[in-house]
This record gives sequence, C-alpha cells and structure tokens, in this order.
Amino acid sequence: MKASQFFISTLKEAPADAEVVSHQLMMRAGLIKKLGAGIYNYMPMGLRVIRKVEAIVREEMNRAGAIEMAMPVIQPAELWQETGRFEKMGPEMLRIKDRHGRDFVIQPTSEEVITDVMRQDIRSYKQLPKNLYQIQTKFRDERRPRFGLMRGREFTMKDAYSFDRNPTAAKLSYQNMAQAYRQIFDRFGLRYRAVAADSGAIGGDLSEEFQVIAATGEDAIVYCPSSDYAANMEKAESLTPAGPRKPASQPLTRTSTPDKSACADVAALLGVPLESTVKSLVLATDEIGPAGEIIKTRIWLVLLRGDHDMNEVKVGKIEGLANFRFATLAEIEDHFGCQPGYLGPLNLKKPVSLVVDREVAVMSDWICGANEVDLHITGVNWGRDLPEPSLVADLRNVLAGDASPDGLGVLAIERGIEVGHVFYLGTKYSQAMNATFLDENGKPQFMEMGCYGIGITRLPAAAIEQNHDERGIIWPDAIAPFTVVICPISPDRFPEVQAAADKLHTELLAAGVDVILDDRGERPGAMFADWELIGVPHRVTIGDRGLKDGQVEYQHRRDVASTKIATIDVFNFLKGKLAP
Repeated sequence: MKASQFFISTLKEAPADAEVVSHQLMMRAGLIKKLGAGIYNYMPMGLRVIRKVEAIVREEMNRAGAIEMAMPVIQPAELWQETGRFEKMGPEMLRIKDRHGRDFVIQPTSEEVITDVMRQDIRSYKQLPKNLYQIQTKFRDERRPRFGLMRGREFTMKDAYSFDRNPTAAKLSYQNMAQAYRQIFDRFGLRYRAVAADSGAIGGDLSEEFQVIAATGEDAIVYCPSSDYAANMEKAESLTPAGPRKPASQPLTRTSTPDKSACADVAALLGVPLESTVKSLVLATDEIGPAGEIIKTRIWLVLLRGDHDMNEVKVGKIEGLANFRFATLAEIEDHFGCQPGYLGPLNLKKPVSLVVDREVAVMSDWICGANEVDLHITGVNWGRDLPEPSLVADLRNVLAGDASPDGLGVLAIERGIEVGHVFYLGTKYSQAMNATFLDENGKPQFMEMGCYGIGITRLPAAAIEQNHDERGIIWPDAIAPFTVVICPISPDRFPEVQAAADKLHTELLAAGVDVILDDRGERPGAMFADWELIGVPHRVTIGDRGLKDGQVEYQHRRDVASTKIATIDVFNFLKGKLAP
C-alpha cells in the first residue's frame, strides 16, 4: 500500500469532548470520526485495526469448533417479550415500530434470537453440542455516551452461544471457550487478566471477565501476586478476620461531634483510627402486589467499618435483599429519628433488619452515630450494648493488602478495561422460550446454554489506553493498521532513495508483510510525527546520505533512537523482527 492511495487524516489537536487518551488519539490519528453522540465512522485506518481484531477472533473461534452465522440487527419484540426482557432491559434498549405499528428492537445482544433459531432446528441430543457465533453491530442507548469507542452507543461485538444436553457438557463448552479466549488475547499482544466475575441473578460460579490492564480502566481488578487468584471487585471475597473479638474495655458514652457526620471527620476529631468507626447504610426492600403496587416495605441497616465501602453485588445476594434500594430520607427519619450522618443501631424509633459485615462483627469498643444530630456513641460492644449479630456476611469491597481468599498471599488491586466475558447461562433462556430436545430416553429436556462476548470495537481503544506515549499510539504488531512503514527522505530529489524504497516495499509485500510506503512527499518531521501518532510499530527510513554508506535506519515505535542497518540486510532484519 502507498500512502498517496490511502486515506490519512491526522489532527494536531484532539476535539474538546475527547476525555480519555484512546478517544483523543483515535480522533487525532484519523481512526474514527464522530457522527453523533456515541456513534462514529470507522475510517480506513481504524477499520484496518478492527478487521485484524476480527480476523484473530474468527480464527480462534473456528479453531475451537464454533460456527459463524449472522443475526439481524433489527429483531422482533415478540422474542424479547417471551423472556420478559422487552420490559426489563430499560431505556438502554432502543425500541422502534415499523410502518404497521409492530414493535422491534435494535439488538443490544442476541440470546433470544439464537435460542429461537435452535428451538426450531434442534430435536435430538444427537445434534448437540453446538456453538454458534456472530460478529455483528450492536446498539445500546447509553444515557451518557463517552470515552469514544470505550462507551459508545453503536459498536461491534463477537457474541457466541453454546448449547448442550446437560450441565456437565455445558461446563466443558464453557471451559473450551475460556481457553479459546486466552488464546485470542495472547495473540493480541496485550497485557490482560482473566478474572472471576459475579454471575448475577442467574447464580453459579462460571463467569470470567477478560480485562486489559490499563491505569485509566474503569474496573478494579483484584489479584494475588503470589498465586493465580484473580477476580473483579464485585466477586472478590474478604475473609473473616482471624482471632477472637477483644473484650470490651470502654464504657458506652454519648460524645459530642458537632458538624462531623463523616466517619473520617469523627475519627480525626476524637483522635482515633478510622478503623474504630462504623458506618451505617440504610436500605429498603419492597414487596410488590399483583398490580405493581407496594404492599410492604422492609428497612435494613447495613454496618460496615468506617474505612470500607459497601459492595452492592454482595449485599444483593443476602436473602431478602435481592432487589434492594437505598432508603428515602422520609423512611430513614421514620425509623431512626435522624437524617443520615449520625445514624447507628442504638436508640431506634422503629425496628430494622440488621446486616453486619464480617469485620464489624469482631470489633469491640467501636464508634457509631447516636441517631441525634452532632452526637456519636463511643465504646459500643456486641453482647453488652447490642445483641450479638444474627446476620453476618461479607458485604464490603476488598482492599489492597487484605488476605487472598486462596490463602497464598495478600491482595493487590489494579485497573482494567473489560473487553471479554464468558458466562454459563444454564436454562434461563431455554426455559423461558421452551427450547427443548429429546434426550437418550426420548424425554424432553431444556438446552443448557453459555454465552461468550468480545468487544471488537472496544478492544482497539483498550489497546491504546495500555500502549501510548506523548507522541501517540503504540500498536502491538498483531492489530496495528500497518506493521511496517517505509519513510523515504526527499525521494523526488534522489531517485536512488525512491528506487530503494520501492524495492523494499515490493519485497515486503511479496513476503506477506502489511507495509505502507509514505510517498506523499512530506517533510521528514511531519512524516515521522504522523506515523508516530498513528502508531505503526516498525519504521524504516531511507535517505540519500545513508544509502551512500550502504545503510538505512530502523526504529521501533517504542525505541528512543534509530538503529543503522545495512541496506542489503534490512529485508531479513525486518523479517526477523516480525517473526511470531
């Protein structure tokens, strides 16, 4: 490819609305152009990256035995109504009507459609297992689309769906896909972690996220440096503290804390560690009647150590708290007689259901709100001042330095960007849509399902967040828009430079190397700046002075300086650099 025949449109400055590095650099490098909020044109340079991502995914999915198909972007609402998701998906799912007034959706995912396909064609256990996948456009109407391709509304995803005869076979399909994903992400050349993830309302432990490591990532990844343990923040367990609770040593005392409502401020005022304070979070659950009316509301008080944060996923798994919400101010005042900031489990106006974190359950002489403005209670102890807690659970986010759940070290935390997810679904969709097959005994059984997604257009943005510097993008070879760029200096003045550049270009093309020759006639500074911004990993510079000495210059995008290579050796040198 020659640059004069390609479409290159770099910018000196990023648009004002580009907040994160990947968005800024993708716009500046001419990879994408904004069409609307969360909707982008994939320009030729960016599309080459996306196609390389797709090719790797397709090769490994095919190698793992998955079968490619394509499902419509526009799907009839009837299928979504069968599973109840037409109503439950909320405003993120874009709903439309055709000219006849019939309801359709623009697909955010395709569980319903693929289940419909399989229930029509699968009759016998002999036809299973099956794994079908697509690489297709999706749309989710994000409330606040941002960060370019990281959180856009229209995007491309690879989604696969496995169908098996029983849970044992389904788990084998899951493990097959989990291994295929590792091979995919290894080939991308990115640093990533596969972390245990929460399975949500479906239950079970078979769920993993694939996170590209990046300091700017939205997700917290918990791992143990001395073992293989890794989980996302929602899944990571905080262990029960070791050792018995210390005996009470302080009297129960009402203490003035004027204008100090936060645990950190109270601890500073009293000159005590933040770890000796307890925060109170008030939740509510509603019992809903047949007409959608609230029949009964239950108020819950969650106690956490002052330096800990509540993990909403863990709390939602507590019996009775599956659909909790935060209590209103009116509900809080009705039960505590006080507004938030000074709440605690003592001196309640009305009873509440108490849920206590493991750490709090072993604390003694702790501090909490007195349910009066500007007052806290110090020296609180279980058994003496409050009944021993009956409902104790892991309710918090783990912290760096906590003991690893596998007992092999302590936890560390880093940031990541989720780009893939493998998930065992069970019979959630097959039951809702009556997707059955006849087993060995001729009896109908629901198909066991798994689903497996990769964010095709999100992945380049994640790669940039991990690989960039002040000059621009640094692509891994496997997904770079071009692997090698040849930069001739003043070829219009020096025919021998043009001839050497053309010869190397031809040789590399014949060898199957994805190379581009910059024949635009740009000045060296501007030419180098463009390719450093675009992030092509290997650059060969050919100049008149070097040729006279029998040399060209090679520079990897990560190198701070170029290396002189003999002209006769440059082809083999590059082939060696590009070898897998």
